[in-house]
Amino acid sequence: MLAASAALLNIDVVVLDVGHNGPAKQVVAPRAPQLAHINGSFTDPEKIRELSAKVDVLTVEIEHVEVGVLEEVESKVPLGVHPSPFTIRTIQDKFVQKEYLRKSGCPISDFLRVDSTVESIRAAADKLGLPFMLKSRTQAYDGRGNFVIRDLAQAQDAIKALGNRPLYAEKWVPFVKEIAVMVVRSRSGEVASYPVVETVHKDNICHLVFAPLRSRDPSIASRAREVAENAVKTLQGAGVFGVEMFLMADGTVYLNEIAPRPHNSGHYTIEACETSQYENHLRAILSLPLGSTALKVPSACMLNILGASSDLSEITSFSEFALTVSGARVHLYGKSECRKGRKMGHITLVADSDAELSKRLRPLLERLPGGHDPQELDSYAPLYPERGFSHKQPLVGIIMGSDSDLPVMLPAADILNHFNVPYELTIVSAHRTPDRLVEYARSAAARGLRAIIAGAGGAAHLPGMVAAMTALPVIGVPVKGSSLDGVDSLHSIVQMPRGIPVATVAINNGTNAGLLAVRILSAGQPQLVEAMDGYLKALEKEVLGKVDKIAEIGWDAYEAAKKARSS
Repeated sequence: MLAASAALLNIDVVVLDVGHNGPAKQVVAPRAPQLAHINGSFTDPEKIRELSAKVDVLTVEIEHVEVGVLEEVESKVPLGVHPSPFTIRTIQDKFVQKEYLRKSGCPISDFLRVDSTVESIRAAADKLGLPFMLKSRTQAYDGRGNFVIRDLAQAQDAIKALGNRPLYAEKWVPFVKEIAVMVVRSRSGEVASYPVVETVHKDNICHLVFAPLRSRDPSIASRAREVAENAVKTLQGAGVFGVEMFLMADGTVYLNEIAPRPHNSGHYTIEACETSQYENHLRAILSLPLGSTALKVPSACMLNILGASSDLSEITSFSEFALTVSGARVHLYGKSECRKGRKMGHITLVADSDAELSKRLRPLLERLPGGHDPQELDSYAPLYPERGFSHKQPLVGIIMGSDSDLPVMLPAADILNHFNVPYELTIVSAHRTPDRLVEYARSAAARGLRAIIAGAGGAAHLPGMVAAMTALPVIGVPVKGSSLDGVDSLHSIVQMPRGIPVATVAINNGTNAGLLAVRILSAGQPQLVEAMDGYLKALEKEVLGKVDKIAEIGWDAYEAAKKARSS
């Protein structure tokens, strides 16, 4: 993927990998004999020296390389080695990495050194409590090198499973989500971060990545990006870094570990961001201007394609099905052998809403090689609910101050149903549940809502208070009360102070509120413009039908028939 990005910029790439047909070697052909790829291991010092003699800048795709020779050749390569050998050495040993990040002031959970003995593991349990995570300090990735100690009787099994490698222990972190941020750092030290994503792991291997992160706390995204950027600023050298973190129930963010390279949690950037992680890695190490890291689609997901067996045809069949899914882009890695748990490729999905993304993701999850977990479908690709229930991934929020407003607001829900717009409907009282009001309004955008319809009678404070606490468009529906016929509510909604706009509709007109919400959404969803045009044509057809009927039977007979139907 790095080579593919390089080819678009006319950047020559020389690859050191075992075999003549490695995945990267399949992507770019040498343009001159001196640019021929090298057959050998990335841990072979002689092969690394051979590579360094051919290139202007040397970079790595995996951190488990021979750092000593990188340090040796760093001064001989015109533009150096990136990220720096110091950074690679620091990150290679996860215990050293943790110590470095803690000394640098990064938020890290408790950890300690452990020897490969039962006694040392028992001592770790005394300090960290049970359960805790026992980890290999080196050669650990994709869940390899991790062992959860839930009972001290597992100590010997853990030592055996981790291959008597040097170990360390981490305090158990009861996270609610695993999140990640890709950060690009230029040779001059400039950093830029990509959106925060949620990562979902299965059997300790990255399974799904969702961008952007959805949360009820709108501050989490900015705080997580700050943690990631600050961590990368402490390191040396240029390139892209994958920063993995834990999100706690109280909103606390702990840094887990850093990958000094393009990362699985950043694959989505190829289709979903203005500049992919791979192109930005190239820009960074070559002193080219860093590209924008902004999302260019509202919702995106990455699904890893893992081998379920040695049968490569399972991967081929699944990939061919993925080609039938709208918004799906298949990336196969060209690996010659398939085996259980091996990353054979990935699929990126993009959509104009989270709900549409789930609709596209669900059939892919159902057809994954090796089968799927039905519970996973409801968690990560929920279906549209039956009538009367809120969607788990709404674009519009319908709220009202009291259940007595429900008859007025249901027509708005009917309109959204007509246009297949996912929504939620609930009660939020400005006066009786003020804390709920504040939380709802401030979390709305971070949860993925794009418009709010708020119905209120009497003083009608709900629409204005919500509009004061969210940047989303708010549509106020004046509800007719027992006195003043709703005129008081209408006047309250339209008399908002300058700077806090609230759109409004006629008294009790939930239908127009729903239609206005659809028109607001259509600014970013062209298909809704077409659907709205069809809705207006249907209204026109209905009226013209009445015109023809009056002309056919006369208005007296028409009115009589109308009264008969209503009775």
